[in-house]
Amino acid sequence: MKDKNIPDTRVYILEKVTPLFAAQGCNGVSMRELSKAVGLSAAAIYHHFTDKKTLYLEVMKYAFLEKTSLIEPSLSHDVSAEIRLEEFIESFAKLLGGDPSFRALVLWALLDDDKTRVKLVAEEVFFPSFNLVRKLLEEIAPEADHYMLTISIVWLVVSHFATMPMCQYLPGWQSDYGEPTVISKHIMGFLTHNMPLSSSNDAVETRMKKG
Repeated sequence: MKDKNIPDTRVYILEKVTPLFAAQGCNGVSMRELSKAVGLSAAAIYHHFTDKKTLYLEVMKYAFLEKTSLIEPSLSHDVSAEIRLEEFIESFAKLLGGDPSFRALVLWALLDDDKTRVKLVAEEVFFPSFNLVRKLLEEIAPEADHYMLTISIVWLVVSHFATMPMCQYLPGWQSDYGEPTVISKHIMGFLTHNMPLSSSNDAVETRMKKG
C-alpha cells in the first residue's frame, strides 16, 4: 500500500536504494537490505520493479538522467568544439568529485562482470552522453578514432577520482590535483600534446617510425 506521506513511491524507492547500490553494487546488496532501507516489503517493491536487476537498472537511469542533464548543455554551447570538450570534461569532473554516490555507480557500471547487465546499462544509460561526446570529437578531428578517444576521455576523468584516495599519499601530490578545472586542463593538454586530436593516420605512423 502506498504511504500517504510518499507522493511518488517509485521515485522514493529509487532514492532510498541508490546509496546501497552505490556502496555495494548490484551483486553485493540483498533484497532484504533494500527492503529495510526503503521501509517497504519486498512485495511492495516488486509491485514497482519486477526484480532486483530491473531495480538496479532503473536506479542507474534515474541517477544518470538527473546528473547528466547538468553536464550535457556544455556540449551544445555556441563556442568552438575544443572549448565545448574542455567544458564537458570539467563538468564531468565536478560531477564525479562532488557526488560520491554517483561516482561509485559509474565505477560499478564500468567494472561490472555481468554481461547482460552491462549491455543494458551501456545501451539504456551510457549511450546518450557517450554519443554526444563522440559526435563532438568527430567535429574536432574527423580522421581520428572517435570511439577510442571517447572511451579514453571518460576513463581519464573517472580514474583521477578512482585513484585519488591512494594517489594523494604518493610523492608529488598537490592539493589542487583534485580540482575539476585542473583535471580538465591536464586532460586537454594530454590529448592535444601527447595524442594530437587533429593528427592524420599518416602523421601518427611517421611519429611512430621516428620513435
